[in-house]
Formats: sequence, C-alpha cells, structure tokens
Amino acid sequence: MATSVSDALEQLKSTGVRMTPQRHAILSYLMNSMTHPTADEIYRALSPEFPSMSVATIYNNLRLFVDAGLVRELTYGDDSSRFDADLSDHYHCICKSCGRITDFEYPPLLEVEKAAARETGFIVEGHRMEIYGICPDCAASDKAGKS
Repeated sequence: MATSVSDALEQLKSTGVRMTPQRHAILSYLMNSMTHPTADEIYRALSPEFPSMSVATIYNNLRLFVDAGLVRELTYGDDSSRFDADLSDHYHCICKSCGRITDFEYPPLLEVEKAAARETGFIVEGHRMEIYGICPDCAASDKAGKS
C-alpha cells in the first residue's frame, strides 16, 4: 500500500482537517483492512472501542477520505458501498455467494488504457474491472454440502 496511516493523517492535517480519535480509528481500520469493508462493518468493528460513535460519523468520515483521495468507494450495484484504501492499480474478484472481495494485479491490462486512448482520442483517467465467481471458502462449503 503506497500511503501509510501517518502519511494520510499528515495529508488531512495539512488541509485543515481536525484529527479526532474516531477519524484516526476509521482511517487506521481502512488502511489496515484487506476486506474492503462496508460502513456498517467498520461501525461494528469500532463500536466496542467508540460506543458513542454513530454510523453517520462513519459515513461522514468515509466521504471525507474519498474526497481527499485516500480511499476508493467501490459500488457493485447493491445497496452498500465498500471502501478500499489500497489505491494502487489492481482489480477485484468478487464472490457471488458471500460477497467477499479479493484483490489481484495483472499488469498487461494496463495496456488497455493506452489502446483506448490511441483508438478513441480520449484522455484516459483509469478503468475498472471486476471478476465474478465463487471464492475458495464458498466452493469448499458447497462441495462439503453436496457430499
């Protein structure tokens, strides 16, 4: 991950954002998470430590982090966004059974942007690709259930 929690905190402070304990905890949780959590998952994980924190606080801070360019919001057509603090070029495999999202990299796909720019004249700013299937855990559970 290119940005550390301390770098992200400094970036926010330099733009005048006050660093609250809740904000720090949300940012740390996101930057150390590999699960692409929803706001509700972040709330459930942090509420024991911050019992007075609301889901609205989570959403407001996530919006702040997205606007600051520290976090990506991932939407997949369902009602809940997921958040990813890994801003490197990577793709996602999404389990159609449990919703688990796993990162993977495949550098040759970056050539697609260059080809699109050449063929269309667009100034390409990025692309997004998702692969859908069944994760190993769900596949193993399905096999166990059929045995």
